[in-house]
Amino acid sequence: MATIRVHDKLFEPYLSHHAIAEKVKTIAHQINTDYKDRKPLFIAILNGSFIFAADLFKQLSIEAEICFIKLASYKGTKSSGQVITAIGLDTDVIGRDIIILEDIIDTGKTLHEFLPQLHHQQPASLRIVALLHKPGSSIHPVHIDYLGFSIPNKFVLGYGLDYNGLGRNIDEIYKLVE
Repeated sequence: MATIRVHDKLFEPYLSHHAIAEKVKTIAHQINTDYKDRKPLFIAILNGSFIFAADLFKQLSIEAEICFIKLASYKGTKSSGQVITAIGLDTDVIGRDIIILEDIIDTGKTLHEFLPQLHHQQPASLRIVALLHKPGSSIHPVHIDYLGFSIPNKFVLGYGLDYNGLGRNIDEIYKLVE
């Protein structure tokens, strides 16, 4: 893994594809154990979680459904402070076991705004899976039930994460060179 350029920024290797794949398997194994004999509904938050969601879903041995919503709060390398719902939830969640899939949780603002809306729909249970978490960025603490990696407050891309639309297709995770 070598340094790469995306738009006007340089990024250096951070998490290898192998490390990510192993973590996804570990998370899937725990979900398979916790949800044995249940049929959860996964809600993947677009755009960033699509690769993580696909890889995790392939590792599940339980019966499960998945749907996608689009919530966004980033412009460039910074959170905009505004959460925009571009595609909403179109599936009934009343009485369902819900598992939210997030690529990264940093400030917590996206989930802070979305979770009350979801709780209002009365799911039986609600858990959160995040591949990445930046605890140093948290403004709105979010309880993460299944976590891949805690990372420092650095901008990252790859494995579904982008910088102004590019870099999602990189199969490793890179961090911004400061």
